[in-house]
This record gives sequence, C-alpha cells and structure tokens, in this order.
Amino acid sequence: MPANYRNFRKNVPCLILLLEAVFIGLIFFFSDDGASRSDLSYPAFQDVNHMVIFGFGFFLTFLKRYGFSSIGFNLLIVGLGVQCSVLIEGLEALLLQRAKEDGLKRITRAAVSMTAVVISTGAVLGKTNSMQLILMTVVEIIVFCLSRSLNTTFLQIADDVSMMHVHLFGAYFGLAVASRFSEPSPKSEKNTSTVKSDLWSMLGTLFLWVFWPSFNSILVENRRKAIYNTYFALAASAVTAFMLSVLTTKDGKFRMTHIHSAVLAGGVTVGYAAQSIDYPWIAMILGLLASVITILGSYCLQRCLNPALKIHDSSGVHFTFGLPAVLGALAQIILLIIKNWTDLSSLGYLVMTNVGAFCLTVSVAVTTGFFTGSILNLKVFKTTPVSKYFDDQFYCEFPHLAVGF
Repeated sequence: MPANYRNFRKNVPCLILLLEAVFIGLIFFFSDDGASRSDLSYPAFQDVNHMVIFGFGFFLTFLKRYGFSSIGFNLLIVGLGVQCSVLIEGLEALLLQRAKEDGLKRITRAAVSMTAVVISTGAVLGKTNSMQLILMTVVEIIVFCLSRSLNTTFLQIADDVSMMHVHLFGAYFGLAVASRFSEPSPKSEKNTSTVKSDLWSMLGTLFLWVFWPSFNSILVENRRKAIYNTYFALAASAVTAFMLSVLTTKDGKFRMTHIHSAVLAGGVTVGYAAQSIDYPWIAMILGLLASVITILGSYCLQRCLNPALKIHDSSGVHFTFGLPAVLGALAQIILLIIKNWTDLSSLGYLVMTNVGAFCLTVSVAVTTGFFTGSILNLKVFKTTPVSKYFDDQFYCEFPHLAVGF
C-alpha cells in the first residue's frame, strides 16, 4: 500500500524551509519590532484568529475521510500566509511611502486577508496536495494585496470596504482554480459525509457565527455600530435558513447542509456596509436576503451552472460566500446612492468607483485563479490522482488502518 502513495519528504520540507528563510530575511531588513502602541485590543485579534484557525478549520471537516488534512492543511497555510501577508503589506507601505502601522494591526490585517485563501481552499478541498496549497497561498495573498492596493490607491475605495472584498476574491479565485482540476466521480464514496463529520463541521460554523461581528468590526472606525448590525444580520440569516430548510425539503425536516451554508450569509453580506447602516432593520433585511440567495443558489449552481462549466466546488464556496458577497457589494452601492442622493455632483463618481472596485476584484480573482490552477496541475507539483481525492491516507499516517479506517 505505501508504494501507491506519493512521497513528499523532499519537496514539501524544502519548499517550507525556503519560504521561511525568505520571510525571516525580509522581516529582518524591512520590519520594526512591532512594539508600538495599538488601537486594537488583543481579544479582538484573538476573535479573528479563532475564526481563521478554529472556525474555518472545522468548517471544512465535513468530508468523511478528510478531517485530519482539512484541519492540518488549514493551520499550515494560515501560518505561512500570515507571514507572507505581513511582508507584502510592509513592502507596499515602503514603496508607496505610507506610515507604518503598529505590529498588532499588521498581523490582524494579515489574518483577515488569509480568509480569502481559506475560502479558496474550500473550493479545491480534497483535490490538492500540501505543496499545491502552499504555492496557491503565496500567490493568492500577493494578488489579493495587489488588488486591494489598486482599489484603495487608484479608485480611492475606503480601506475597510476594500478588505471586505476578501470573501468575493476568495470565492472566485478558488472557483477558477477548481475549474482546472479534474472532476471526481459522481459515485465516489469518499466525497460524502457522516454524522460525525457533519457535527464537527457544524461546530466550526457555530464558531464562525459567534466571532463574525468581530471580523466585520475590527478594522472599521465605528466598531459598535458594525457589531450591532452584523449580529442582527447573522440572526436574521440563521432564522431564515431554518425556515427555508423546512420549506425546501420533501419531508419538511431541517437539513443541516442548508443551515451549515446559510447561517453565515448575513455576516458576509453586511460586511461591506456594517458601520454605515443606520438602522438594524436594514441589516436584518440583508441577512434575510443573503440566506435566501444562499439556499436557492445552492440548488441552481449545483444542478445547472457547475455541471455546465465543469466546476466541482467541494464545499460550496460559491453560494456560501460568493453570492452573499455579490449581494453585499450591490447593497453597499444602493445604500451609497440613498445616502448621497442630494449630492448629484459626486454621486456618479462614487457609484462608478465602487462598481469598478467590484469588477476589478472579480476579474483579477478569476484571471489569476485560472492561471494558478493551470500551473498547479503541472506534473512537477505531483497532482493528486482522482482516485485519491478526499483521502486523508494520502497525506497522513494512520496507525489504526488495520482495523478499518
């Protein structure tokens, strides 16, 4: 049996060692001690860190034979990606001659940026090896930081709004990468879940739900309003998910796959305008609509669009994060129009720049994701054979295999 499994003993350690050497060298030359006073608190950063490590780690454990790899690879790419993001942000500040931020804010921004990579990982879950994921992480972080820089520098988009494009970028980058991988067999026994794996995945969803208000508020000025609106949007999307789950099943029972996907949709959608929404009922409407578009989108995408485009979206990131992010971007533009209706001289410019930022983010994500997926499928990266998709045994050691893993 071991002979049938590819050995990554040389490639992965060498790649990680090379990246760490580059990170340490660049941080030595371009970074300060990070000890300056921060306007962020450690508990706020800890909430985001919990989301990225624990929440998303368990969120992606729904596959029956891919739990160890889901959690382990998530920790690996977050550890590398945060270092890479801090460096890219530092180099960008140096080139554009911006004032340096304090250490805690830099690492918090890097952790938020890593959400894009974790979301993208969900689209190719079980189909990529550790070496491919590491390279995808580095490329995506660099491109996402570049996309944000274009939005903030040339289109004058607010920094907190450009950061909330993280869901949009992550979803469509991941889908573009997934389009370059072979589709698994529809009858694959490993591409399924069990009661235990679904339970662990739902645990990750609950952690994400609890900490999402911190995620939406940590980099904005009016944090209290952002927390307030995000919670109402999450509550509305969660309740709506239960309602629609009953209405869309033949036997009128709750389906945890619906709940798993839709309860977070409100937090994704309201992220763009969380601090600028004046009334909580607006956030609740957005949460309701986000839940509706997620559940209905899961039917349309899985049965119509994905088969036509030959995209296998492992964890449904398109309808879980992509569609709610599109709705949020459109809602943010509509709210912008309503608030600035009396100032017609600047309204057109504001609308065009925000639409341009949305189009730029999606186009950069899809284009670079497509090329990244093509590169990752080169033989040098030891592409995982379709027969070994969604299998922990391909990467992890299991002493108990003799008793039936």
